[in-house]
Amino acid sequence: MLRIHFTGRDLGRIRIAARPDALWETVLSFHRLRDKRSAAVFGEWRRETRTRLNGEARLLAPLVPMRGYFPDFLTPPEGICGMEPAMEALRETPPERLRRDLGLLAAGARDRRPSGPAPRHEELATGRPRALDELIGALRGYHRAAIAPYWPHIRAQIEADRAARGRALLDGGADRLLASLPPAMRWRPPVLEADYPVDRDLRLNGRGLLLLPSFFCRVTPVAFHDPELAPVLVYPVRHAGENAAPAPLRPYAADVGSLGRLVGQTRSAVLRTIEGGCTTGELARRVGVSAASASQHASVLRDAGLVVTLRHGSAVLHTLTPLGAALLHGGADVSPAADGAGRAEVSAGPAPGARAAATSGTGR
Repeated sequence: MLRIHFTGRDLGRIRIAARPDALWETVLSFHRLRDKRSAAVFGEWRRETRTRLNGEARLLAPLVPMRGYFPDFLTPPEGICGMEPAMEALRETPPERLRRDLGLLAAGARDRRPSGPAPRHEELATGRPRALDELIGALRGYHRAAIAPYWPHIRAQIEADRAARGRALLDGGADRLLASLPPAMRWRPPVLEADYPVDRDLRLNGRGLLLLPSFFCRVTPVAFHDPELAPVLVYPVRHAGENAAPAPLRPYAADVGSLGRLVGQTRSAVLRTIEGGCTTGELARRVGVSAASASQHASVLRDAGLVVTLRHGSAVLHTLTPLGAALLHGGADVSPAADGAGRAEVSAGPAPGARAAATSGTGR
């Protein structure tokens, strides 16, 4: 179990990441590529991704084992700004951090396979440019194959989760926000308990906490192994829609037939109303239609790839996808490159200048 200890100051410094982190999603998806769980969501993605890979998995596997620790340096905070800023930060990792993290990785490998040799990364541990170039090339290639084609879908799910957490924060402050997290986490003031592969205590000591929802994190959240890094908790988003089974992860594209049904003042008003996030009941009241009509309009927009629906307690919360926002505002870029526009967060109080990033269901 992971126990995160809050002070009063920490409760005022909780933040929610505004968008997915490119490197966290890249690394955590590599776990999903190799397991067989959640086939309804990831099965088709696994098949498609494997056909696009060109040796990247062989290079990454020694650094990202199926279970246990993987190096903290693989997920620098710049990942929240996009893949290229993250690659630049990774290239600048101090050699002492490389040595320490890779030493922990080797120790964990010996524990898992006591009779076999531990993976060796001597060149990478010394920060040699050739070894860093090889790692960065593998991460870029894997990201192009596994993440980039699906980025708008991933981002839409993250933004839907963020809207639900933001609403909890507005409705009931930090207590309601922490109580709204997925079932693997339990808020027992002043401690947030989380299911975790190892037993750990993380004391925030006034530094606050960045909550980072992740598409590819599954079942249990993850935090950095190094307690001196700015505290971050990566946790899994929910993949189910309103009264629907989880949708498979596919390259993002709106259905042309569904988009054709968007003509009309009422549908336009529904799209504008959903922009700020709203429940079906709120949508009905604001647009002036029945609850059944509001639900039907939201369903059409969701089928067209313009809206994401997430259950929030006894209600459902609708938010726009990047494609929906682009349609509403006259055409904005919804490609992965658009995520390099900076870092926005929802905050429960003043945010310190701290590092933001985190992991999935492996103990770190």
